[in-house]
Amino acid sequence: MIQYGSDIITELKFVGFDPTIERRDNQWVDIELVPELWKGTPVPDGIHDLTIYVICTTGGQIAQMVPYDEGCDCEFQFTVSEKEQITAYILSEDIQARIRNLTSPI
Repeated sequence: MIQYGSDIITELKFVGFDPTIERRDNQWVDIELVPELWKGTPVPDGIHDLTIYVICTTGGQIAQMVPYDEGCDCEFQFTVSEKEQITAYILSEDIQARIRNLTSPI
């Protein structure tokens, strides 16, 4: 993670996620991820309760991913490696199937 205005980078390694997936409307799906970090991964000072907010299209394409601390936008951004890990999870067949099931017509 990179704190805005800082040159210190803390690289998080995720071993899993606990997702909450909700359809917002006919265009967007909101996904909240509670990450499980590899035991050797240090969380940066200033983050107390990390969650990840991902906005996808109803087709499962990622539009945005934002780190949250204690349920609010925070002053950190993800590194390229962290984005790749989150993207791989969101694009996994399991999550894509859950998005399709949530957004398919009844």
